[in-house]
Amino acid sequence: MIYLDTSVALAHLLAEDRRPPEPLWQEELVASRLLKYELWTRIHARQLERSHGDVVRLLFARLAWIELHPEVLARATRPFPGPVRTLDALHLASLSFLRERGRDVSLATYDERMAATASLMGIERAAL
Repeated sequence: MIYLDTSVALAHLLAEDRRPPEPLWQEELVASRLLKYELWTRIHARQLERSHGDVVRLLFARLAWIELHPEVLARATRPFPGPVRTLDALHLASLSFLRERGRDVSLATYDERMAATASLMGIERAAL
């Protein structure tokens, strides 16, 4: 299972210089419900609803979702072994939630700070 971070989803949707490899989309992908809000905020900020709305909805249909469960929110308030920003803490807490339930999950991210903290937590980075 691969946890999809917002940085990878945006790179895919916006055709940035770095793009996730096609085989990634054949994997079992999971994301925090937070990703939905982050993506729509960025799409609306760039006024891309008409050109990208259908592609965003297709991406969402492809994902399994982790809700912002009280346990996830509680974990986000505790210390992490490295520096994290608020939204990163919620993503990493979602990853922890999955791992505590016995799921083998890696992280797909382009965010080096998040990847470094995830590594300190024992979370592998998915090959991009």
